[in-house]
Amino acid sequence: MADYFDSPSVLLVPGQTVIADIERIALTRHKVLLSPQALAHIASGHACLLRHIAAGTTIYGVSTGLGANVDIARQPSTAQAQQNDVLWARASGTGPAATDAQVRAMVAVRLARLALGRSGISPAVAMALVDMLNYHITPVVPLVGALSEGDLAPMAHIASLFTGKGHASVAGRGQVSGAEAFTQAGLSLPALGPKDGLALISSNSASIGLACLNLGSISRLMRAHIAAFALSCEGFCANLSPFQPQSVQLRAAAGQAEVSHALLGLLDGGTLHQDGLARRLQDPISFRSAGSIAGAALKSLQQVQRAVDLELSSSDDNPAVVAETDSIIPNGNFDPTHVAVVVDALHLALAKMAAATGERVIKMMSSSVSGLPRFLAEAEGDGTGFAPVQKTVAALVAEIVHDATPLSPVVIPVAERVEDYASLLFPALCRGQRLIARMYELTAIEIMVAARAITLRPPVSLGRGTQALMDRLAPLCPRLPLEQPVADNMGHLVQVIERPDFWADFSILADKV
Repeated sequence: MADYFDSPSVLLVPGQTVIADIERIALTRHKVLLSPQALAHIASGHACLLRHIAAGTTIYGVSTGLGANVDIARQPSTAQAQQNDVLWARASGTGPAATDAQVRAMVAVRLARLALGRSGISPAVAMALVDMLNYHITPVVPLVGALSEGDLAPMAHIASLFTGKGHASVAGRGQVSGAEAFTQAGLSLPALGPKDGLALISSNSASIGLACLNLGSISRLMRAHIAAFALSCEGFCANLSPFQPQSVQLRAAAGQAEVSHALLGLLDGGTLHQDGLARRLQDPISFRSAGSIAGAALKSLQQVQRAVDLELSSSDDNPAVVAETDSIIPNGNFDPTHVAVVVDALHLALAKMAAATGERVIKMMSSSVSGLPRFLAEAEGDGTGFAPVQKTVAALVAEIVHDATPLSPVVIPVAERVEDYASLLFPALCRGQRLIARMYELTAIEIMVAARAITLRPPVSLGRGTQALMDRLAPLCPRLPLEQPVADNMGHLVQVIERPDFWADFSILADKV
């Protein structure tokens, strides 16, 4: 991961863009370049489109209306006005605005797919998207209004800037119109030609952009989760038998071997590996089966990564312009149900992981289960310890479970019932962002509570990995008696464990998770 964040620029080559490229463009604001192959594909696709317009070919969205208005003929001579209308009518989103990183991810994904040459977009308009990223022009994009059969609303808010309308900031300054944003950057607005408006919005690039950012966050979350669980094993004096190779090999559950291997790697060199140190023969299931629970989430994460990789290397344009065969092909490839289904599964797997995390945290505070002072206070009956944090844990798990619940597969049909199905990937990913944030907070609490439990145990040798975690994270954890609000410690922990560079030193996690 670290290597991706060190390069000064990102070159978009047709079919070769990966999730980490999008994350790097979004988070580090590196310069974006289109490869010579990408420029050639875009130019040939546009030339193919113009040939078909000249030949009088009926082309959806160019010589016809859109959606239910496909039966209305349009004259290519009114292309500029028609393309403006395509954008302005669909820039109808509402709700909170996307962050700068989210918008940059959306634009970067659209560029990666335009590089395939299947849209027919004008080369100048494609380059205007490159300029948007490189000159830090960030459109204001509301997050409510996309059904993900083409993310029309968010992509229209982005593309409206090319008409001089819409709203944007330049290099983080206050909001201005699209025209003013380009003027401040020293750029000219591109003229929209036939199909340019449709080419800019007829895509699920907003969803895939959010997915790329979510996947990066979840990848780091999985490492943080296993690290937190390793600390809990130390603090609880857990029985490691369920994670030993001879146990894992009895059943090849998805992801269990990788998680168990990473866990044992963190604990390696510590006394917890010694026979007889575990306090119980059978720990609670939230400890005993944590390998398979987290393993299920890990495998779900990998499924989503594969689905998103497919989208990044494929066109979802409708109609698709295929210059190689000089054809324009109407299609339904804008439907990302295959991504939505695995995203829902990943969210459910994370919720199950959260439920187990919450149980471990509560049990470490229970003297009858952990053998430590109640609520991890200085001594039994001495102060509240971490008792109030249990309520935060319960609230976080409840919110995570709520956001993990899949949206209804039934959606109100629109456009005269022509558009009678929707994958709802975009709103699912927006809910996923909240879920991920709550998961980081819950993980920070587990680290905090586990570190406290470790300090209350008689001194033992921790694993090399868990000792390194304690050295770096324990100073951020609350000390009793408290010196500041517990939320301050939680916030600092979240900031640290979210950082990609924090996990670079824990190779066992990077190699397996």
